[in-house]
Amino acid sequence: MEVTVDQDKCCGAGTCVMLAPDVFDQRDEDGIVVLLDAQPNEELHEIIREAVSVCPAAAISVSGNP
Repeated sequence: MEVTVDQDKCCGAGTCVMLAPDVFDQRDEDGIVVLLDAQPNEELHEIIREAVSVCPAAAISVSGNP
């Protein structure tokens, strides 16, 4: 799984950070998502898919092996 984020779409809700803090963080100055791990371990894939589905700005996407 390859994770990508679109910082221009991000609204800073922080749901992704709450779900997967090892994969996502937020910039201190504006709360915009920061990707920490573009190729997370398989045990995180389910929670990453959840983060994609609940992102209010649709700023997270995944590709490759699901």
